[in-house]
Amino acid sequence: MSEANIPLPELGQAVVESGGETLYYCLQCGLCTASCPWRLVEGEISQEFNIRRLEHMAQLGLEGYEKENILFACTTCNQCGVRCPREVKPVENIRVLRALIAEAGSTPPALRPVIGSLKSDGNPWQGERSKRLDWTEGLDVPRFGTDTEYLLFVCCTSCYDSRSRKIARALVKVLQAAGVSFGIIGEEESCCGVSARKIGAEDTFQALAGANIKLFAEHQVRKIITTSPHCLWTLRNEYPELGGDFEVIHYSELLAQLIDSGRLQPSSKLPGRVTYHDPCYLGRHSEVFEAPRRVLDAISEERVELSRHDNNSICCGGGGGRIWLETPPGERFGDLRVADARARGAGILATACPYCTIMLDASNMDEQADELHIKDIAELLAECL
Repeated sequence: MSEANIPLPELGQAVVESGGETLYYCLQCGLCTASCPWRLVEGEISQEFNIRRLEHMAQLGLEGYEKENILFACTTCNQCGVRCPREVKPVENIRVLRALIAEAGSTPPALRPVIGSLKSDGNPWQGERSKRLDWTEGLDVPRFGTDTEYLLFVCCTSCYDSRSRKIARALVKVLQAAGVSFGIIGEEESCCGVSARKIGAEDTFQALAGANIKLFAEHQVRKIITTSPHCLWTLRNEYPELGGDFEVIHYSELLAQLIDSGRLQPSSKLPGRVTYHDPCYLGRHSEVFEAPRRVLDAISEERVELSRHDNNSICCGGGGGRIWLETPPGERFGDLRVADARARGAGILATACPYCTIMLDASNMDEQADELHIKDIAELLAECL
């Protein structure tokens, strides 16, 4: 006989008091579970993770929700949130549950080095702070000054990941071609903190965000270009609560404006068929759908949509800390996107997020889809100037 699961009623109240105010809005209709991308793949994680059941366990205070394949399976894609008829915010509820687990010292082992790196070096990739600007090697990247219009805030992923560095370098070339006034601060910059907060390390998030806000204020930053949709969301929506009120724009939005105004005039077009993957934090979370498509339309001979796009796009699988957790091949959401792109006859699967690029690249290699190339729109635009 299995051991009885003893309810802990104080858990639900703790979630509500810590920011998960919508926990008890849930009436168990199950639409969230039906919407979840884990229902689209098979495997152990898919069998264990059920967002409706997780919310119910938290409401009742039932132990077992804290398992890696349950609480930390969520990619925070927000597909469930946008469809919930009761306006429950599962992403916020999960964030709080993870924070409570972190306080108890039960963060999954694979995520502990991430938190340690954020604390010691200001990035989640275990990279030395002194190497934060290695991505600029060979480029004349300006430093931010009092007369600079935009701070270019480069995601930690594009600072330390070799594949993602190409995106930041391409973006610099495009911005310089358009004559945009921008600059970087340098090694003093830290991660925006989104990774820390989403995996439950709330104190680390507060420290990182506070340090950045102070740094930006010292440099009189007013406008920020982000290379990552995750940075966009955090700087735009969470920093103001901590006193950091800036005008924040994702680079795809700015590039679309520059093309529309004529400041960027592509001289060539991409051959063949191009399709676009909507990053969750750019699309569903921030409602930026048209700007990346306007950029692609300006540089491609033919653009087609994936079967699920815009607000219905399938997550790449890398959000919510899952980029650092193992998902076996065949169980990855990126596999679905690669298969869809190939079915559309696309030669290029474009996106606008460093996490998405990494995850889609991994799936593309697993599928050995040599005829399909994963590219960021900044890279594609740079090729066409």
